[in-house]
Amino acid sequence: MKSNDKNNGTPLGLDVGTSRICLASRAGEEYQYRTQLNAFVTIPYSRITESVLKKEGISHAVNGAEIVVHGNESEKFADLLDVDTRRTMNHGVLSSIEPESLSMIREIIGSMVGPVKDKQKLCYTVPAASLGSEDNLTYHDATLRQILSDMGYEVRSINEGLAVVYAELESTNYTGIGVSCGGGLCNVCLCYLSIPVLSFSIPKAGDYIDASAASMTGERATRIRMLKEDGFHFNGFYADKVKQAIGVYYDDMIHGLVSGMKEAVKSTRKMPKMNRPLPMVLSGGTSMPEGFRDRFESIMKEENFALPISEIRMASDPLHTAARGALVAALTDM
Repeated sequence: MKSNDKNNGTPLGLDVGTSRICLASRAGEEYQYRTQLNAFVTIPYSRITESVLKKEGISHAVNGAEIVVHGNESEKFADLLDVDTRRTMNHGVLSSIEPESLSMIREIIGSMVGPVKDKQKLCYTVPAASLGSEDNLTYHDATLRQILSDMGYEVRSINEGLAVVYAELESTNYTGIGVSCGGGLCNVCLCYLSIPVLSFSIPKAGDYIDASAASMTGERATRIRMLKEDGFHFNGFYADKVKQAIGVYYDDMIHGLVSGMKEAVKSTRKMPKMNRPLPMVLSGGTSMPEGFRDRFESIMKEENFALPISEIRMASDPLHTAARGALVAALTDM
């Protein structure tokens, strides 16, 4: 869905990720998406700069002596100024250290959803609690709910891993494992006939790779992220120091994710007896480098995962999977 497309009042799915916010809608049988980086950067104010940004259609807001560039273009400005972007979220939830987190996430979401139609339904994603910890998501969920409700939407939330199942596993009656590898967290949900059996997240995800590789190479995390998303693929040893660091920390992330899945399956007391192997779907922006699925499957075999798996496959559209699953929920459960 392009920025000049009109909101036609149909239900919406919103994936609120640490790294990106994705909006899903449907026109007939066709799914449409808008995606913005969940980030911003400040630049000095001048009338000329403000005028140019308006002409270029770059999302921004004026805040006193500063212009706040947010969304997709913020990364380019941060790279130009040799600074890291600022983020509204950290480890999957609203940031407790960024003073502008609430105002900026409202600004970014508002720039995407357009005018609200009467009682328009919107389902948004929230992460699962980190493995082994208590649910600390009340503030995050309630704040997003209030922001969206204040905009005029009829809202509900859905677990991010469950949204992956809704988007990709209709053919198995929503039985299987949905994995969403994002920026702040990796979310996992195991479902049986659409009922979540276990859901959890781990904090090693895309931001962990960026920060760790940055600390080893002297590059900024924003620069690492741009290099990671611009052609990185799994290829064993790299002579290039940056790509080698990215590959090392990708492996560490995948090992942590698979180990977390093994621990969660082992510790759950409500695991139903499965009469057939389970499919597993990988999604999210961090899963998109070429070779990720093969490396994930290889590590699964090394770890001797407890449950029989029929297949491990990539989602049909990894970046937009959770938003599409949230839209499925808005269309059917609201």
